[in-house]
Amino acid sequence: MSFLKVVFCVIIISLFYSCNGVNSQKSNVAKNSIIENKEEELDNYLKGAEKQLKLQLTEAEKQNKIPRTVNKNGAMHWTNPKFDWTEGFYPGSLWYMYEYTGDEKWKNSAEKFQSLFENHKYKTNNHDLGFVFNCSYGNGYRLTKNEDFKQVMITSADSLLTRFNPNVGCIKSWDVDYGWQKERGWMFPVIIDNMMNLELLFKVSEFTGDSKYKKAAITHANTTIKNHFRENDSSFHVIDYDPETGEVRSKQTAQGFAHTSSWARGQAWGLYGFTVCYRYTKNEIYLKQAEKIANYIINYKGTPEDGIPYWDYNAPNIPNEPRDVSAAAITVSALLELDGYSKTTYKSNIDKIINSLSSDSYTAKIGENHNFILKHSVGSIPHNNEIDVPLNYADYYYLEALLRYKK
Repeated sequence: MSFLKVVFCVIIISLFYSCNGVNSQKSNVAKNSIIENKEEELDNYLKGAEKQLKLQLTEAEKQNKIPRTVNKNGAMHWTNPKFDWTEGFYPGSLWYMYEYTGDEKWKNSAEKFQSLFENHKYKTNNHDLGFVFNCSYGNGYRLTKNEDFKQVMITSADSLLTRFNPNVGCIKSWDVDYGWQKERGWMFPVIIDNMMNLELLFKVSEFTGDSKYKKAAITHANTTIKNHFRENDSSFHVIDYDPETGEVRSKQTAQGFAHTSSWARGQAWGLYGFTVCYRYTKNEIYLKQAEKIANYIINYKGTPEDGIPYWDYNAPNIPNEPRDVSAAAITVSALLELDGYSKTTYKSNIDKIINSLSSDSYTAKIGENHNFILKHSVGSIPHNNEIDVPLNYADYYYLEALLRYKK
């Protein structure tokens, strides 16, 4: 009997380890399946975007114009050839398609469309040169190392630097001697969006070895931390300064619901901008600021379950207010980079937003939406402009997020 007991125990033990090994293999297979499925999903999203952009490119080439959005009559609205702060995003999206596919036609098209505004590198009356030239020529240089592209970026950074005021410690956003800005009584307005122009300055300091660009960017970021943020880590849109003394004159909004409200895209610009500042400086102050903004955005109780915010967190008629897909696309791209620096993980938030943006609710069917990839963005409700429409920068940051996720 004792011998039979020993045999029985050996059999039981063998079965235990055998089953445990099978379960372990199943677990590994399941884990690998999740990774593979995510890769497959990302490729499906990118292939869909490629099909849509191919159709849009055909029309853009016919017109030799850059798509921006859809107007109130449902027709394509092209960028203003004299200057448009959004003109760099479309060639930037074409560069991302080139990065994804390796197909030279995307490269050639990106070069063609960015050349339409190359002479804007000399403009000194607008702060959006970072948007315009970093998203286009910046991606082009990253992918091709074309020295001509680098020179365009250096010239545009020199133009941008003319708007830096050492008394204020910031780059001036808007000139106030004409247009609707003149009516506000501002002297030296600085908007949170301006954080997005700093990447151009950081890059050009690396290109040239001249620290003046980086120093200006750092000073601007530090001044923004000091004056733009509230105790709950949300951001004002516009801070107006006295250009002589650097004193704050007012804290307001231009595109948000109210001076005290949280304009959704403004929060996203801040998150992205300070994440970039940490990338180039490794200064923990910028990492902490980015984490604070991320915490505010992802934990805001009024944000819908799918993670796509209303155009302003404090808009008066929620839930009957437009969403802003552009804010979500900018946010998720920034979170993907921040996740690589922070001890906090943002992966669940990233997955939620990516999945939402890629769903039928926000991604247009192929051939619809004037062949923009995403639907339901907002430009500026206070200006009654670009409400619940596609926007070229929503597409740009969505593509950037997908490619960052793949990496």
